Amino acid sequence: MAIQVPYMLTCIFLSLGISPCLSTVNHMACPELAGLESGFILHGEHGQLVLDTSLAEANSFSPSMTISPSSMINQYKFEDEPELRDLFITVDDPESHITAIETFITYRVITKTSRGEFDSCEYEVRRRYQDFLWLKSKLEEAHPTLIIPPLPEKFIMKGMVERFSDEFIETRRKALHKFLNRIADHPTLTFNEDFKIFLTAQAWELSSHKKQGPGLLSRMGQTVRAVASSVRGGVKNRPEMFTEMNDYMETFSQKINVLDKIAHRIYKEEREYFNEMKEYGPIHTLWSASEEDIADSLKGIASCIDKCCKATEKRMAGLSENLLPILHEYVLYSEILMGVLKRRDHIQSELDSKMDALANKKADKDLCSEEIGKLEDKVECANNALKADWDRWKQNMQCDMRSAFGNMADNNLHYYEECLATWESFLASQTVDRHGEEDSEDRP
Repeated sequence: MAIQVPYMLTCIFLSLGISPCLSTVNHMACPELAGLESGFILHGEHGQLVLDTSLAEANSFSPSMTISPSSMINQYKFEDEPELRDLFITVDDPESHITAIETFITYRVITKTSRGEFDSCEYEVRRRYQDFLWLKSKLEEAHPTLIIPPLPEKFIMKGMVERFSDEFIETRRKALHKFLNRIADHPTLTFNEDFKIFLTAQAWELSSHKKQGPGLLSRMGQTVRAVASSVRGGVKNRPEMFTEMNDYMETFSQKINVLDKIAHRIYKEEREYFNEMKEYGPIHTLWSASEEDIADSLKGIASCIDKCCKATEKRMAGLSENLLPILHEYVLYSEILMGVLKRRDHIQSELDSKMDALANKKADKDLCSEEIGKLEDKVECANNALKADWDRWKQNMQCDMRSAFGNMADNNLHYYEECLATWESFLASQTVDRHGEEDSEDRP
């Protein structure tokens, strides 16, 4: 059963249908699009993902071909193109703080940059999770139809890890580090003023800046208007492209959620298997003390089990470090993208409402025409921004998935090769011992 589980995960992963196809993104005259680059396209209609034939051919191995494990893995390695980066961010050194009313963790954020708009080339500040949440909300407010990277959830699943345990803190630190670096690598978000303040301002300066934002009633009003818009029904004039995006994301969300659940179940079963293995080996060692004739064989089995146990532990580490975080990140991405599409629809619905009011002569014609013109520009800008960021997001998703899948395949190969070599060595030693015993019996 343990061998079938990775295969099951592989089959479901391939159902995502990732295929490379470059598409050039036209740069539009819109501030949301500044610097957005070309990306990969996933072929398919209405969320139906199709595996590209070039990828299928690359994965079709002839039985007559001699392929080493290393050459198979190389098919999944992609060399990054050289980049001219000028912003480097590190999140590290978590510290626990206990006050009379709460306990929380802060993280050190180190920024190194050569950008002229920064007053210094290096900054060091401390931030807590609430500060990261504030940054994400400000980015969504400033760029409603761009895909903002996800943050790790505030609360954790019961039974997974304890809050403020070393494992939980390290997992969150890695996620926060990735969050900031994804923003830094984004061609538009990286130049956001709130992002700069987050990286450079001291704690008291950041608190002061937060108070300058819109009040609670203002934010509630925006939320109420968005909900009211969704209650009125679907958008009348939504372009077909965004309907296809919505269908695609529904399919993607379903698949990535299933994949995430299975991966966590695999990890749980691997941990249970590992714990059983740790108890399994010593039993053979104890047994060997009372079975002199087969003591060497029993000790050999105990040694093999111990080696396989260590190999299993390494494979578990590979799952928890390379596969599980990526899958769960894209579960969160799927939720974010559905929210982005809803915000785009909200902008479209505002335009539709104004046009209906003008058609029914329920508003001043000149005033309504002026508002319609502004809303048309807003819709066009939102559409172009989302289209460009959509292509960029898919390119990143494909690269991340291939990397995670390649790492998983690499880990599995090393694991099974190591276990196979261990047991083959044991069998060889038993064969030699048996032949030696037979020779001694044949001597007069």
